[in-house]
Amino acid sequence: MDNNLLIMLINYVMALAILLFILKIRRKSKRTIDAALQAFFNITNSWGLSAYEERILLGSPTEVTFAKWKSRKSANRLQRDTLERISYIVGIYIDLNILLPSTQAANEWMKKPNTAPLFQGRSALKQILTGNITDLANVRSYLNSQIL
Repeated sequence: MDNNLLIMLINYVMALAILLFILKIRRKSKRTIDAALQAFFNITNSWGLSAYEERILLGSPTEVTFAKWKSRKSANRLQRDTLERISYIVGIYIDLNILLPSTQAANEWMKKPNTAPLFQGRSALKQILTGNITDLANVRSYLNSQIL
């Protein structure tokens, strides 16, 4: 098996496991929260996002709170909105890795202009950096529609 394909498959399985973990566990345990934050920061690192962009995607927590989350990849608790945002990011990551031939192509897609009506010539990253959770949901829905 090609090494890139193997890496992509491993990333996909890990992201899918984390997504299922986030969505199925109703109690916001520390383990769930830590796994969600670890997944989020791994994905945003692979997309080359700045701390400012990461904060927006997480729903704009205070700088102090964000710094703690990022340095520790851990938190005692997260709001439901923050967990939902992370689940959309994980879902977008999974969908891109299904749709595109390599992890690199999937990561680069986020920053490329897109002619689909949803994006109006902007990149998916610009679309989700509005800070609105509905934009995260719309990008995830768009990618899901491309798979089905």
